[in-house]
Amino acid sequence: MKKLFYLSILFIASGFVHSAHGQIQVNVNIGSQPLWGPVGYDYARFYYMPEIDVYYDVVHRRYTYYQGNRWVTRAKLPGRYKKFDHYRTYKVVINDSNPWRHHRHHRSQYARYANYRSQKVLRDRGHHSVHYSSKKHKDHHKYDKKRKGKRDRD
Repeated sequence: MKKLFYLSILFIASGFVHSAHGQIQVNVNIGSQPLWGPVGYDYARFYYMPEIDVYYDVVHRRYTYYQGNRWVTRAKLPGRYKKFDHYRTYKVVINDSNPWRHHRHHRSQYARYANYRSQKVLRDRGHHSVHYSSKKHKDHHKYDKKRKGKRDRD
């Protein structure tokens, strides 16, 4: 009888015990940012380009722009932007899931950067780029060759 009593208490108590699960999520997309992206960001969800009033989705590599009376998302920019230079234009990093919902604010806040040409891009960081230091980067072997025999200063 005692055995049954203790067994039932143990069974009931086991229902109250649950294991704690911790989860840490770190968003880093250094390796997936395009080389024309701005320097200095570990993570970027979207770039807003005030010069052409377009959003670029870094994760899915697509553009979102206003066409007609609605927002459209495409893999390529429309023909009217064929001479657009991604490397020279100013990009604003926006970490919001749907930044075009706040487009009016973005447009007014960043319009003054439409012709700004001094923003450094990842391509211009040379061998010190966090991109090259990533083993997944296609030019990582160049980074290793330049770093051989040098003290790690980064």
